[in-house]
Amino acid sequence: MAKSSRAFLAVLLALLVVSPESFAFNSPLSDEAIRDAYFLGQRRDESTARFLAKYKQPLAVPKTGPYIASVELLTPYARVVSVSSQQTMGYSAQQAEAEYRGKEETVAMNIEVLLTSSYGPLIARPTSERSGSPIGFAFRPPDFWEDIQVQVTVRDKIVKPVHFSGEPNYRCADDGCELTGAMLRFEFPAGAFSSDAATVQVSPPEGLEVVVDFDLTALR
Repeated sequence: MAKSSRAFLAVLLALLVVSPESFAFNSPLSDEAIRDAYFLGQRRDESTARFLAKYKQPLAVPKTGPYIASVELLTPYARVVSVSSQQTMGYSAQQAEAEYRGKEETVAMNIEVLLTSSYGPLIARPTSERSGSPIGFAFRPPDFWEDIQVQVTVRDKIVKPVHFSGEPNYRCADDGCELTGAMLRFEFPAGAFSSDAATVQVSPPEGLEVVVDFDLTALR
């Protein structure tokens, strides 16, 4: 067999045996990768902002219902960058390494939800059960985010979070505080993202469903 044919065959076989995991982001992180992510976060400059922007997808304002403003998917590497960028004095590369070493790596997802004119901080309700009674208003409960359904799929399989929480956001002034939205936070096993893409579906109680696709090959 000619050398060129043998070389072509070797390349072809290599492509065939490459596992799907090879096309996803890096995990587990090496000590060198953790230090690299730490120093990128410590810069807190345009390079840090540009890097983290790749992991967050802003969305359009809906006509009705709550506004799913953005969906952010942070790989283990991006999580180190994000945490490091939020730390100030006294946070070292050794601390960053100690925080992540020996723990199961996870992918974090943050979903920002904003209230709108059609889905605001006040809910219209009849003042009594009688028909034709005047309409009054009640405050929207701060845990309204529990009515929002979120599903993440990889290779058409649903990925279950290992942790999920939500927290309401408020705008405060001298006359009090007003509910403005919420932040939903998820953590998933990093090993579940072994494909080259992930899909996030967000279904609010009112308005249209939001579908966001992430190209995992574009993320570190």
